[in-house]
Amino acid sequence: MRKIEGNINSDLTRYARIAIIASKFNFYIVERLIKGAITGLEEFGIKEKDVTVVFVPGAFEIPITYRALCESKKYDGIIILGCVIKGETAHFEYVAGPVSDSINKLTYEYKMPTGFGLLTCYNDDQAFKRSEIDPPTKENNKGYEAALVALEIYNLLNRLY
Repeated sequence: MRKIEGNINSDLTRYARIAIIASKFNFYIVERLIKGAITGLEEFGIKEKDVTVVFVPGAFEIPITYRALCESKKYDGIIILGCVIKGETAHFEYVAGPVSDSINKLTYEYKMPTGFGLLTCYNDDQAFKRSEIDPPTKENNKGYEAALVALEIYNLLNRLY
């Protein structure tokens, strides 16, 4: 049996150009996810000059921005960061599901290595637990975890193609 994995520690990883799409809505959480993602990228050799952070108003604007970044062909991977917290209205359902579905379809369409770090939480406590920064790890910061996923898939796809 032959085993193929996307080893993050490959020499290929350090040359990856990464875009981060970050929602400004619930930014008190998203900024923690950004710190986690950047920490994860730096730990695996990605230089600051090779990371672009694109800010969008809210989660709903993530898919169109994702498509534009894919079509630009400037990036080797994309990390999506945002936070949707359930409130008293149905807004949560109208945003979280469609954004996730759209990104899923676009990922397949463009074959873009993607780390999906859109938090969908019922309250602030859940969001804070998923965005710890002292220090961020894949267990406590979904931004960090999304960065590692993007790098692993980047390496895996490069091995498969």
